[in-house]
Amino acid sequence: MADHRMRLGRPSVKTRLLLMLVAVPLVTWFAVKPVRVLAPRLMGLHCLNASVCVDDPTRMVQAAGLYAEGMAFVPELLGSFKGKPRVIFCSSQACADTFGLGGRAAVTLGTWGTVIGPRAWESYFVRHELIHYAQAERIGTLRLLFKPQWFVEGMAYALSQDPRQPLTEPFESQRKRFLAWYATVGKPALWQAARDL
Repeated sequence: MADHRMRLGRPSVKTRLLLMLVAVPLVTWFAVKPVRVLAPRLMGLHCLNASVCVDDPTRMVQAAGLYAEGMAFVPELLGSFKGKPRVIFCSSQACADTFGLGGRAAVTLGTWGTVIGPRAWESYFVRHELIHYAQAERIGTLRLLFKPQWFVEGMAYALSQDPRQPLTEPFESQRKRFLAWYATVGKPALWQAARDL
């Protein structure tokens, strides 16, 4: 009888696994704000489609234009995208904070999505983030974490045609180092050379 009561009090392995399957995504959703790029509509955003979302619907046309320009520009340099990048355009800091942007102008989370903050509504910022998306597609999100910053950030600053001269450090040095490396590698061998770094 005591044995039977003990079994009733402890959840089975199946029950514990089911609880974990429900709890882990919920905890992640609330604790790791960038994960919210996966479901921007749940955060109250207005989406043109699965790829372009905004917090302010009056700026949808502007966001769609920036997205289209970046989607035409980046593949010309780096080859076609395999997927369809998701970009969230936040016109307010409150929206940016919803996705954990903090003081950054923009951020790309591998191939999950990009958040453009209020001060990043410029074509070169969107291009920069789409270059990071291309890096994640071609190299792999996890492998990209182990690549040198002069490659990861230097490439995005250089190839996006960021007009700021000079950039604050260390970004200006990273851009220069990437450009020197790229001059020796060339466009055709870019991705293979990047994987070998």
